[in-house]
This record gives sequence, structure tokens and C-alpha cells, in this order.
Amino acid sequence: MTGVRFNARTHVGRVRKLNEDSILALGEARIFVVSDGMGGHEGGDWASRVVIDAIALLPPDLGPGEKLGGLRRALHEAHGVIRAEAEKRGVTMGATVVALVLSEGHFGALWAGDSRLYRLRGGQIDLLTADHSLVAAFVEAGQMTWDEAGKHPQSNAITRAVGVGEELELDKIRGEIERGDRFLLCSDGLSKYMGVAELGNALRAAPLEMVTDGLIQVALDRGGADNISAIVVDVV
Repeated sequence: MTGVRFNARTHVGRVRKLNEDSILALGEARIFVVSDGMGGHEGGDWASRVVIDAIALLPPDLGPGEKLGGLRRALHEAHGVIRAEAEKRGVTMGATVVALVLSEGHFGALWAGDSRLYRLRGGQIDLLTADHSLVAAFVEAGQMTWDEAGKHPQSNAITRAVGVGEELELDKIRGEIERGDRFLLCSDGLSKYMGVAELGNALRAAPLEMVTDGLIQVALDRGGADNISAIVVDVV
């Protein structure tokens, strides 16, 4: 049976007065979540907190095969709560989400928006998620890389979020885990400042106790224009 260690941190950044990111790290349940309230929209911090709270309230005794389904139900419940509040206020509200579950030699992840999941394995880093954004189509067509997409003027225009639209569309990825795997969940406040290769170098070089501090410091040094969140999870 593999074990799990983790390090999680969120930072308001250098420009914004309010941190609209929310994070959740449930070590015993092996559930890890980053949610980024939609910048420029009223109640982004509230929306991301609704997402996190819905997942935090999942029953602790869910079996390994039930966690991903429970996670999906929680996100759909959060979607309904945010939509109802937005309708009441007459505004648009929403939040991105990326959620990772580890159980019995496997991982599962759900996401909507541009918060990301990476995996470092055997020294090689892979981006496991694909942003739901206007510029994602350019990446999928081979016209630019994900690193280039992050610097595009429309990089913040996301096409999916919890609380936006009638139906919540979540993408899913599953796979096996190995001892030594290192996962990174982050908001775009980090990924817009560090490319995939650079993130890989940082994840390889830093011990778990220092890794999130180092990642966030890089984003701050390069402007820190957005809220910054990172959760690093080691399979041991």
C-alpha cells in the first residue's frame, strides 16, 4: 500500500486585495483540490469556497471506488448553489476546479476551467489536464503550446466553470500511480509564470517541505498579478 505526503499553500499575490483561490488537502481521504474564483466577477472568493466546502463535506467512509463519483456529485451540488446565488444577485459567478483523488494504486482527477494538474514521474513532467479556455483550441490545433497559451491576451477567458451555464461539464482522467510520483495542482496564477519544463525542474529539485514556497516565490518575483495556489502531493 502506498502512502501520501503533501504540501499546500495559497497566496493573494502582489496586486489583488482579495484571494479568490481556495484549496483543500485531505491527507487521510487522499483528496486534493484547487479552485479559482473567476476574476473580475462578483463573489469569486465565495464561489471557490462553495466548491471546496461541498467536497470537504463528503462522507469520510467512502470506499476507494466511490470517491470519484462522490467528488462529481459534490461539484454538481456546488454548481447548483452558485447558479442559484448568481441568479438571485443578477450577476455571473463561478470558479474553476481541479481535484485529485488517490486510492488503491490509482489516481482520478476531475476539472473544469484552467486550473491544472501535472505529474512528475521518473524525472519527466507531464501536464495531465487540458485548459477549458478560448486559446485551448489553438493548442489542440497545434498552433501553439500550453506555455504559449498562458501568455496569450485571451488566456484568462475560460469556457467552463462551476456555477456557469446550465450544465456543469467536467473532464476526467484516470491512471495508475507509482511510488515516487509527484503531483502538482495549481491555479493559473502559477502556471502563467512558469512553463511546463521549468515546473518540472522546480519539482525535481525541491524537497516537499520547501516546494510550494519556492513555486509561489517565482510567481511573486515575476509579477504576482493573480492569486497563486499550489498543492504538491508525493506518493511514497
